[in-house]
Amino acid sequence: MSMFKKEGKKEMPGIASGSLSDIVFMLLFFFMVTTQMRETENKVVVKIPQASESVKLERKDLASYINIGTPIRSLQAQYGTDARIQLNDSFKTVDDIRDFVAAERDSKSENDRAFMQICIRADQDVRMGIITDVKQELRRCSALKIMYSARKGE
Repeated sequence: MSMFKKEGKKEMPGIASGSLSDIVFMLLFFFMVTTQMRETENKVVVKIPQASESVKLERKDLASYINIGTPIRSLQAQYGTDARIQLNDSFKTVDDIRDFVAAERDSKSENDRAFMQICIRADQDVRMGIITDVKQELRRCSALKIMYSARKGE
């Protein structure tokens, strides 16, 4: 007689799936928090010129972007090949900048309005006259914190 006796075959217990849904929801929540959605679709081609210095934005949510450049290929039949101003998801004129800045200010909280910045992304081949007109209109509506997007020089 042996001391250790096998009493039939024991089956492997099933995998507990009770915490599986918790793990899936944690992964889903992680990706929802870390993923940043694109706010606007670029409708203009912007080849940014090189810069000698650069400053990083501390809070990107306080920056409002004005894109200036030629329309993308699929929109050139409708809008032509001249440089256009894109505010949010549509083409606008210089006269519409005042309404754009007012809407952006209203979307920010009272404390953040003083720190709001306007970032101009202009193609390197855009005429300076358009950029000057945009800057003059920004001065008229008291949007004096202006930054320019550029690539860091190599």
